[in-house]
Amino acid sequence: MSTASEASTFHDETHHRRRWAILAVLGLAQLMVVLDATIVNIALPSAQADLGFSDSNRQWIITAYALAFGSLLLFGGRLSDLLGRKRVFVIGLIGFAAASALGGLAQDFTVLVIARTLQGVFGALLAPAALSLLTTTFTDPEERGKAFGIYGAIAGGGGALGLLLGGILTEYLSWRWCLWVNLILAIPAAIAAIAMLVHHRRGKAHLDLPGTITSVLGLLALVYGFSRAEADGWASPSVMGFLAAAVILLALFVIIEMKVAHPLLPMRVVLDRNRGGSYLGLTLASMALFGVFLFLTYYLQTTLGYSPVMTGVAFLPMIFAIMLTATTSTALLLPRFGARIPVTIGLALGAVGMVLLTQLGANTAYVTHVLPGLIVTGLGLGLVFAISFEVGTMGVEAHDAGVASAMVNTTQQVGGSIGTALLSTIFATAVAASLTTASSPDSPTAQAEAAVHGYSVAFWWSALIFLVAAVVCGAVMTSTLPENDPDVPRVVA
Repeated sequence: MSTASEASTFHDETHHRRRWAILAVLGLAQLMVVLDATIVNIALPSAQADLGFSDSNRQWIITAYALAFGSLLLFGGRLSDLLGRKRVFVIGLIGFAAASALGGLAQDFTVLVIARTLQGVFGALLAPAALSLLTTTFTDPEERGKAFGIYGAIAGGGGALGLLLGGILTEYLSWRWCLWVNLILAIPAAIAAIAMLVHHRRGKAHLDLPGTITSVLGLLALVYGFSRAEADGWASPSVMGFLAAAVILLALFVIIEMKVAHPLLPMRVVLDRNRGGSYLGLTLASMALFGVFLFLTYYLQTTLGYSPVMTGVAFLPMIFAIMLTATTSTALLLPRFGARIPVTIGLALGAVGMVLLTQLGANTAYVTHVLPGLIVTGLGLGLVFAISFEVGTMGVEAHDAGVASAMVNTTQQVGGSIGTALLSTIFATAVAASLTTASSPDSPTAQAEAAVHGYSVAFWWSALIFLVAAVVCGAVMTSTLPENDPDVPRVVA
């Protein structure tokens, strides 16, 4: 017995000495998941031309990933708690790499959709396992702040980096490399994870089957309902039906979680004011963030005539701004001020950045009209993402770390789905309204002006979302943080 205990202590101490190398592995995994949210968007036109699928089918390349990823995150987070985080993390990495290889080799639309669905499935295992590993690896407050700052910078800036990388790979190699690039990240990360992470046997596993079923079906209906809103309209029976089903199923899920002995998502995880505020902040910030990535990408390419590569380069200042505040806020601001002030300021900066972008015109310059908005928004997002990632997993018991991490990822995915549908509808409505008042609606000038008007309206709504988020988080969150649970080990389980 003593020998087993000594061996466990030796492995734990070895693991802790490797914590910064482990952070690099977890960062690679997070980068891979975040990149896939945007990198494939750039490759879509080339993939469509190569495989010959229709415009109506094109959205399934995005939707298939979003549906699988968004609906299975809570389940994936709980699996990492039950089966062991190392095991689920490695399975997620290998599975994601295999799915990416399959997608890159696809010779028809069906195989590509299957590959994207599998990416979502394994991403739902990978993302919460990675974040919970980070939570249980770094327990010293100062080191934890630095680690979460780096992780938050990857989460916030990875989408913009995906636009740049997607443009380079599509323009100079092939759209297939937008999928194959995941192998370059996943394979070394999997090898390093197997070598460095420590697996600990778990106690008796309990899976909340009713909660799992209602959460998966509810999130599936929610993400699908919003994904169809742009194409079918908000008033269509299918959209209304799926959204109504989502509300009913998720309400039933909450009721179940309050009654079962071993809930999939214990209410203690979300009812803490700071953790709950972090989840709300991430949801609303992710909704508004699509105002930057989606419409600014359209503006740069269709209005200013940028190439995909130059569009990605144009987002680099935003990435640098995110890195600046993300890597400093968790170590400097969070210990001194708590979560409420930095998160509220970050969301307010996001609103200011969006207001700056509303001033875009058909012939405005990047340096004077685009760059200031990108930098201000990036500074705000760095605060929001880094601090919300840390606070959203702070103070939970070790056996809840996976599901708390899953909540962080779920809020991002659900927020992104809602933001895409909502802002796309607002944009389309604004463009149509502008064209009805134009003297020559079919002229290129009228079309360009209508598009710019649509972007401006979408940015105003994004600013409003950021502002609402700032008010809500300012009211919900406190300046007192939950203490890290003393039972959370410095070991990855």
